Amino acid sequence: MNTPKRNIAILGSTGSIGRSALDVLASMSDTYRVRYLTANRNIEQLQEQIRQFRPRAVVVLEECNASVLRRFLNGSTEVLFGEEGMLEIVQRDDVDVVLSSLVGFAGVKPTLAGIEAGKDIALANKETLVVAGELIMEAVRRKGVRLIPVDSEHSAILQCLQGERISEVTRLILTASGGPFLHLEKEHFPEITIEQALNHPTWKMGSKITIDSATLMNKGLEVIEAFWLFGLPPEKIEVVIHPQSIIHSMVEFADGSMKAQMGLPDMRMPIRYALTYPERTAAEYGRIDFSRLKQMTFLEPDREKFRCLQLAYDALATGGTAPAVLNAANEVAVQMFLDRQISFAAIPAVIEEALEAHAATHALTLDDLVRIDGETREQVRQHVTGIH
Repeated sequence: MNTPKRNIAILGSTGSIGRSALDVLASMSDTYRVRYLTANRNIEQLQEQIRQFRPRAVVVLEECNASVLRRFLNGSTEVLFGEEGMLEIVQRDDVDVVLSSLVGFAGVKPTLAGIEAGKDIALANKETLVVAGELIMEAVRRKGVRLIPVDSEHSAILQCLQGERISEVTRLILTASGGPFLHLEKEHFPEITIEQALNHPTWKMGSKITIDSATLMNKGLEVIEAFWLFGLPPEKIEVVIHPQSIIHSMVEFADGSMKAQMGLPDMRMPIRYALTYPERTAAEYGRIDFSRLKQMTFLEPDREKFRCLQLAYDALATGGTAPAVLNAANEVAVQMFLDRQISFAAIPAVIEEALEAHAATHALTLDDLVRIDGETREQVRQHVTGIH
């Protein structure tokens, strides 16, 4: 008997994860149908994706771009716009899986809406769990849906845990490449340029996540994400620098044994695993050639030099609304650096000040989180503007 195809909606189809996901899905046309796509402003690339995958509808951020697309498509594909359009498609009856690869806080509402509508989630938007982990995981349990991580580190942990008892796990170890400034002295951080910060040694990603990788905030966000995904306390979630990015994460067990998931740094592998979980399907991706792999090195991260990593642990320890403030302040600080308004070294200082000014609360609703996110962004912008 033929298994019916699953319909997928990809949030953020023109970003690096979205493009990789569509590359994966192009080889899985017997099991998946690309039903909906969403994009921000990259209309030309979205048009190419529409030609190839022929989705039922697409969503763009702005109404003016929706009008352009409607003229181009001439009624062949439905075009919606804005947050309302995105929330509508994730709840439609003809969606089975939502792949959320939006950047930042923008992923929270549509991911939660998809869960509430009974959709399985392939999650590449780590900020969703950072900001709203309690709400998201409660909704996942209540609705009985699957939430499968797409981040390579959390996918690696999920793979290592197959067949194991979480009660026997003593440590989760997330690996980090260390970014472009691993060996740069901290006193030189104020001199770092945008071009240097965007020159990641291993991965090709969007601007925001690349800067997060350079500050190690990306790894801090992943620690919080791992806390919600796997239910271990922060003291059992560690980070180790592994510049070769061959081991994607490790799990240590009570008897001292350890599992590590390895592979070349290619996001198509964790994306494919999320879409086929718990099975594996054949793919023609690169393989590790151990005869050419000269070394694998590991270093303890310097949390004083990379202050953002420590700030993430601090926010997780505080709990409640603190991670939402951490995320909002980081998003604003990163954008200000990209806009040449603050230095690279100022990013953690801006975030730390926002955390110190916030009195965390623990009674959370989505409306609370939206309000706190907006207030934090405004406070950070006003403060930095006042300084400069």
